Amino acid sequence: MPATVVVGTQWGDEGKGRVIDNLAEKSQMVVRFQGGNNAGHTIVNEAGEFKFHLIPSGILYPHVTAVIGNGVVIDPRVLCQEIDALRGRGYSCDNLRLSSNAHLIMPYHILLDAAYETQLGKRKIGTTRRGIGPAYTDKAARLGIRVQDLADKKILRQKLDTAIGVKNDLLEKVYNSPGVDPFEVMEQYAAYADKLGPYIADTSLLIDKALKRGEKVLFEGAQGTMLDIDHGTYPFVTSSNPIAGSACVGAGVGPTAINEVIGVCKAYTTRVGEGPFPTELEGALGDHFVNKGIEFGTTTGRKRRCGWLDLVVLKYAVRLNGLTGLAITKLDVLSGLDQINVCSMYEYDQDGNHINFTDFPPHQSQFYHCRPVYQTLPGWKEDITGARMLSDLPVEARDYLDLIVEEAGVPVKIVSVGPGRDEVVEPDGN
Repeated sequence: MPATVVVGTQWGDEGKGRVIDNLAEKSQMVVRFQGGNNAGHTIVNEAGEFKFHLIPSGILYPHVTAVIGNGVVIDPRVLCQEIDALRGRGYSCDNLRLSSNAHLIMPYHILLDAAYETQLGKRKIGTTRRGIGPAYTDKAARLGIRVQDLADKKILRQKLDTAIGVKNDLLEKVYNSPGVDPFEVMEQYAAYADKLGPYIADTSLLIDKALKRGEKVLFEGAQGTMLDIDHGTYPFVTSSNPIAGSACVGAGVGPTAINEVIGVCKAYTTRVGEGPFPTELEGALGDHFVNKGIEFGTTTGRKRRCGWLDLVVLKYAVRLNGLTGLAITKLDVLSGLDQINVCSMYEYDQDGNHINFTDFPPHQSQFYHCRPVYQTLPGWKEDITGARMLSDLPVEARDYLDLIVEEAGVPVKIVSVGPGRDEVVEPDGN
């Protein structure tokens, strides 16, 4: 059963979409298993640039069934917009399937998300304010509304009446904000039922049948390991589990179905939003990464914080995800630098305690005060966007990749040297 999970190894934005797009060419199904439209994947192909927030990256291949799994929270307005945009560019979306068990983002979730962030003030988390966290909260509280509820107006009305009564009290009495009109919401979401109905399916069963037929299935995560709600830099994390183990829960498959886990790692490090970031760079060098790497969020347009590659974080991601291989993206952004720093260890010195961390610190308070310890490697000046084999890369670039492999303990499967579909080096010849 050839099933591969693709996950981010940093704070998201590693380039998972283009890696999925590369792998999807030889696959029959791509499954998104968690997150919502707080994430974005950018694909560049012969038809131009595509930005996805909910629809899996494999949708652009007509032979691929693109599945949105039960672990994703769905804003139906956004999903309908993505479907319409794809149809407008000549893609039918007939190969899209949506889990009936996925939970819906409701208008009150978006209002509550903004209210929470406003109340936190300087302690804000830096969410996208798209209702993701409140939707997952309602899912855990068993107050959520699922995709399948759209098909039964009586059930939808009952669930809306219950939920909106609670949420309006919260919005109006706690946050002094206007509530939502249940009649307007009912009318709006009933319309979504008509539009999304053809795509709704028992996606767990579809995936199981595909695996039993021996088809290649890719499981696509959103965000990255360091944003995992259990294992990331809490509380500056997302509201779901982006790590590989979540693919089983979020898609409805057993763990024995997975036989490969590819971790996507940018050749440097970025993060969006608040929270600690030991290797962060400011000034001209930080601007180099922002400008050359076009480091602006796909979903929010926010400027990303940029820094050197953090091998402590990468090794943590290897352990948590059980990685079997790496995909290194944006190696070309490092071209032109005289030297390149790589963080191989943290130094912690607080309250008379001096600790060197080669593994990720166990306590968030320690991580806040860690300083990076760097190895320095020579850079390269050559343009590497035309490289298609390892031997095409400058020796300094190959040495850089060798260091990553040595520290991570897993092989590099893919190296992107540009944004285009064909701008890829595959060291193992796959």
